[in-house]
Amino acid sequence: MEKKKPFYITTPIYYPSAKLHIGHAYCTTIADAIARFKRLAGYDVFFLTGSDEHGQKIQQTAEAAGVTPIEYVDGIVAGFQNLWKELHISNDDFIRTTEERHQRVVQEVFRRIYEKGDIYKGSYKGLYCTPCESYWTEHQLDENGCCPDCHRPVQEVSEEAYFFKMSKYADKVLEYIEANPDFIQPVSRRNEMINFIKQGLEDLCISRTSFDWGIPVPIDTKHVIYVWFDALTNYITPIGFLDDKEKFDKYWPADLHLVGKEIVRFHSIIWPCILMALELPLPKMIYGHGWLIVGGDKMSKSKGNVVDPLALIEEFSADAIRYFLLREINLGQDGNFSRDALITRINSDLANDLGNLLHRTLNMIGKFQQGSLIPPQGESGIDASLKADAMETVKAYGEEMEAMQLSSAIKKVWAFVSRANKYIDETAPWVLAKDAGRKQELANTMYNLVESLRIISVLISPYMPVTAERIWKQLGLPKEFSGVQLSDIQEWGGTPGDLKVGVPEQLFPRIELEKEEAPARQQKAAGKKEKAKADAKKEEHPEITMEEFSKIHLRVVKVLAAEPVPKTEKLLKLTVDLGDEEREIVSGIARHYTPEELIGKNVVMVINLKSAKIRGIVSHGMVLAASHGDDMKLLDVDMPVGSQVR
Repeated sequence: MEKKKPFYITTPIYYPSAKLHIGHAYCTTIADAIARFKRLAGYDVFFLTGSDEHGQKIQQTAEAAGVTPIEYVDGIVAGFQNLWKELHISNDDFIRTTEERHQRVVQEVFRRIYEKGDIYKGSYKGLYCTPCESYWTEHQLDENGCCPDCHRPVQEVSEEAYFFKMSKYADKVLEYIEANPDFIQPVSRRNEMINFIKQGLEDLCISRTSFDWGIPVPIDTKHVIYVWFDALTNYITPIGFLDDKEKFDKYWPADLHLVGKEIVRFHSIIWPCILMALELPLPKMIYGHGWLIVGGDKMSKSKGNVVDPLALIEEFSADAIRYFLLREINLGQDGNFSRDALITRINSDLANDLGNLLHRTLNMIGKFQQGSLIPPQGESGIDASLKADAMETVKAYGEEMEAMQLSSAIKKVWAFVSRANKYIDETAPWVLAKDAGRKQELANTMYNLVESLRIISVLISPYMPVTAERIWKQLGLPKEFSGVQLSDIQEWGGTPGDLKVGVPEQLFPRIELEKEEAPARQQKAAGKKEKAKADAKKEEHPEITMEEFSKIHLRVVKVLAAEPVPKTEKLLKLTVDLGDEEREIVSGIARHYTPEELIGKNVVMVINLKSAKIRGIVSHGMVLAASHGDDMKLLDVDMPVGSQVR
């Protein structure tokens, strides 16, 4: 059996913040998607996350709350672990810097570097930022004399301390960064680090005596080891630095440290200096991702723009949140989060595109073939164009994911989802089902759709693991989804020809976009409305392009049922048959037709109109009518149900 190639990925260990926010979810979701893809591609993955629990700020906060530091962090860490569970994060270990296994590693690292002569005792007088737990020189402060990272006030401190000779390794680290272009990504972060080093590196203060919440210095227990020398060492603790050489040699150096852009400096300068002092190889890549922006600014408790990820998960599902974060934001850049954008993406991509493809396919197999596939016959049974698109998607997806272009990879998958939906319209299975002589052609079409969905379910599994498995199970595929590999979809035809599919279940319900209530936003909307009125006066019937017109999907549907909408004179609720599914719509034609007159009519409907709630009924489309004066007539056509109007 071929030995799997190891892949070691880490997120930063998170500082115990009393308020979880969507930014915590963002970084870990990126790492999880990469880890899941690597497993899918056949790698032996070790995925680490955790919590950084020591420091003066934690001790002060705990004292103010009347609890011990460990009691304080225990509750917060439990919140992180619960969030990872709710988000379906597949980490292999969760490291806490308060664990005994980590304390042993940190003290041994200190001891080795001290014995090498790279740690010495001195005294420190400098400017300290308690929230960031960082020392700064005066020339490093921002224009207001505050911390350059968080822009909060610093205080002057003076105390005895141990120092790490970081300046000794400045030239070596700079040389390494310049010789290895991929070591720090993206390039903008790399350039920042090069400029920072060229300004000169000072020795690093690595111990404190003004508080005792930390790991004791092994040679001088009145000192505790300062946070970064403690926190960064977490990456070598879980992979056996002291107690499992085989495991350590397997996974170190790490393939990827994924961190926020604000802590790239610690990971790409301080951490390499420590590793060089230990004579250990450096990680292969430090990747600094951007911030999640809410309302045009970085999330902050003081600004009141913190978004609770658990509330979002409860309302929309973890997979929907994961999809939005990974699809909407290009890795390395800042990305905007808004509730409206999330709902729009769920409705268009997840409910309409993916959910509709699965539902239509399974519904037609159930309706036309009693829920069973019929094996395709010969080469003519395979749609060459659809197959080529599928195989090209698998190839491009693998390349984009290996390059960590997650958003681009998702877009390529969704282009194929759209292609499969278009294939339904091109082949019109509801028409084939009415011709006994085209039974095999119908069977071929149904097989091609299921095969497309099989491939799609595997491709989306790093982003939406629960949804991917739900699709797999609804298709009735025999292999356990947990054992699926990328190699399973690199050839067309993996679906058994005699498969019995399941009953369609809704993946993502459509969500009605809430009306904006904030006065400022209402004014903005009112301004847009007035502008629209003015524009309409200028041009009542503006020209549209063929591309714009082609977005309108018109289809012949049959009215199966009709009834008045209570407490209205104009509205009727219609149930219509689209050929591959049934829908409810609301139409303002009650003054022109009785319900009995409508039943059985074949009319034209816009089927891709955005859903709207009318008098408590969600309407999924619109039937077309012509009006002249007070008269109105539906477009009643003598064509089979499901026919596309062009």
